[in-house]
Amino acid sequence: MYLVVGLGNPGSEYAKTKHNVGFDVVDLLADKYNIDINRKKFKGVFGEGNICGKKVILLKPHTYMNLSGESVGEAVKFYKIDIDNIIIVYDDMSLDIGRIRIREKGSAGGHNGIKNIIAMLSTDAFPRIKVGVGKPKGSWVSHVLSGFDKNERIKLEKTFDMVVESIETIVNSSVSEAMNKFNGITIE
Repeated sequence: MYLVVGLGNPGSEYAKTKHNVGFDVVDLLADKYNIDINRKKFKGVFGEGNICGKKVILLKPHTYMNLSGESVGEAVKFYKIDIDNIIIVYDDMSLDIGRIRIREKGSAGGHNGIKNIIAMLSTDAFPRIKVGVGKPKGSWVSHVLSGFDKNERIKLEKTFDMVVESIETIVNSSVSEAMNKFNGITIE
């Protein structure tokens, strides 16, 4: 069983912002695999289904970004999910729009949502997919809470397709295969 978590903030005011790319990816997976994300539990909303023949839980924490670990921790404990079968999708300001970076483990890198997940799981050894949202020109807070212009959104939609394919690769094969296949690609 896999747990795919898209990080973001609940509420319409945060929809389609840079900080909510994780929610966007989970919504795309849900649409592609006909998974209803309509159950409320684990301080979030989730749905169960199959991706590549494997059982998958799609989770969108509703704790707000900085407390994402509370939601993830509850789901992991309830389903007894192996740490290697957790995939976290979130925004990364150090990557340009059109790039992703897949890692098997690592530090929070300044991302408060990841920092909280590491604290709640007592490990940083879980797979994650960072989605590039570009570097801020001013305040990082206003940057991650802002949307994308039309050209950025077009590039981002293509990037989301790559993220979905990378999740399928992880579920169907391995994190290392996904890293080899997708790290380093830039969507133009």
